[in-house]
Amino acid sequence: MEDVHAARPCSCFVSYTMLGLGMAGYLDQALEKIREFEGSVPWMYLDTVGKVTVGVGLMLGNEIAALSLPFVVGDQPAGLDQIGREFARVRAMKSGRAAKFYVSKLGLYLPDDAIDAKLRDTIRGFESYLRLHISGYEALPDTAKLALLDMVYNLGPGRLFAEYPHLIAAVERGDWRAAAASSLRRGPSSERNAWVKQQFLAAASVVQLKAEGREAFSGLLLGLMTGIAAAAAVTILSGVLDTLAAGIRSRQSA
Repeated sequence: MEDVHAARPCSCFVSYTMLGLGMAGYLDQALEKIREFEGSVPWMYLDTVGKVTVGVGLMLGNEIAALSLPFVVGDQPAGLDQIGREFARVRAMKSGRAAKFYVSKLGLYLPDDAIDAKLRDTIRGFESYLRLHISGYEALPDTAKLALLDMVYNLGPGRLFAEYPHLIAAVERGDWRAAAASSLRRGPSSERNAWVKQQFLAAASVVQLKAEGREAFSGLLLGLMTGIAAAAAVTILSGVLDTLAAGIRSRQSA
């Protein structure tokens, strides 16, 4: 899946959201970033390799794929014949043009809610694949998952695992600097590549923060336990002293 719009400024800083501390889940963040990088085109067009595409870089391999989507004309559902003719028209055109070159004269388009629903389903499907093929995927930092989801959406599972074995190996052993160094792709914008690289580097920060948090918690717990033990010793000693004092007073009275 290729970028269909010009490169946009990259949000490459490490924020609390990127570190998995924000309110939005990483799947929602993945949807937002992929939509930003890929662009969203509601009509069918040809991507840079001549494939009929719609929405957020969704390639339509054949007419059946196009017929499965809820296209509309105006505010009415499009007929199957209308969708089929539009697919054939776009497929017969020259590739390498801007997306607006292929705009439907019929007015056939895919609504935004349908585009987002399809994008979300696609991301979830790709994540299921990653979960099956990357050891320890569930335990990965959210930023690493964000980077992997962008790469698998852009490249497809086949290319990701065939062309980036060093990256996959680095991810599985938790070597985030090596993963960042192995993430460069040809085709996507430099801003998109930089963002993915930064997500892998941020994963190292997540791991460090968690380790420091565990260490701080252990220190706090040890301090509390030491304090409790000291307080108990003081209480016992005070009791002993009170008993001795009572004995002395008793003998003095006698």
